[in-house]
Formats: sequence, structure tokens, C-alpha cells
Amino acid sequence: MPPDLIVLTASNGENLKLAERFIQAAAAQNATAELIDLTELDLPLFTPRVKAVGPGPDLAGLHDQLHRAPRWVVCAPEYNGSIPPSLTNAIAWLSVTGDDFRALFNGRPIAMATFSGSGGMELLMSLRIQLTHLGAQVVGRQLLSNHAKPAQDDSISDLVQRLLQMSPLKL
Repeated sequence: MPPDLIVLTASNGENLKLAERFIQAAAAQNATAELIDLTELDLPLFTPRVKAVGPGPDLAGLHDQLHRAPRWVVCAPEYNGSIPPSLTNAIAWLSVTGDDFRALFNGRPIAMATFSGSGGMELLMSLRIQLTHLGAQVVGRQLLSNHAKPAQDDSISDLVQRLLQMSPLKL
């Protein structure tokens, strides 16, 4: 049976810890959740030349896991005022796995969270724009945290609760 949600992390530091807290919050709400750490996957840098050769076996597994789950949470740090390379690269590969670049994302509920040493708001804005362009239903509430403003358990639980109330659109 597929999980109720997938929690993706685009770093193996503070955002991995944040992702694990989302897994715990889902369990506390009797929901099943699986963690995917993008830093553990071997996805080559997407370019048209590399696309012709192929991404390797990790992309198929990632695509299958994401396809099975009706909802996702993305936990990512801000890199240079935008989306981290591991997440950008994964999205690029996932968008070319079929005939429709939006297919995996279109109508899918997705929540966003960040632990960022440099603020995080630019990441959240950039990611919201990209996910919306791909057709996702991005949850209105988002979580921005850092050392000065750590994520609160009630905020994480609220975001999970909102996400669990959403269903993928039937398009």
C-alpha cells in the first residue's frame, strides 16, 4: 500500500532533521510517510547530452516512489537565494521521464519547508513558482525555520494536517 505522503529532503543536514520531524508528525496523525533523501541518490547532472545517455537506475526508483504517494512534503535549504542543486536536478530529470513534463506533479498536493542559514524565503518563493508551473497544488502555508527561529512542532503538525486533507486532482 502506498504511503499517505512522501517527505523529500534536499540536504543531509538540518533539512534532513526537519524531514524526520515531518515523518514523526505524520505518524502522530496516524498517517504513513516515507523519507527520500535526494543526497543519497546518484542522479547525474541533467543536460541534453546526458539525457541521451540516460539517468541511471536511481531515477526510476525515485519516480516510482513519488508516483505512488498522493502527497509530498519538500524540505530544502536555500542555496544562493534559490533552490538547491540536488532538488533542481531531480525535478529536471523527473520532468523528462514521460511525454508530459507536468505529469508527475500535475494536481499533486505538495507542502514546502526549509531550514536555512540564509533566510529561506527566496527558496520558498522560487520553489512555489516552479511547483505551481508544474501544476502542483502547493499548500498555502509554508514553514520557514533557521537557528534563530527553529521550527515548532505545532507548525509542522498543522502543515501535515493541511496536506493530509488534500487529494490529488483528477485531471
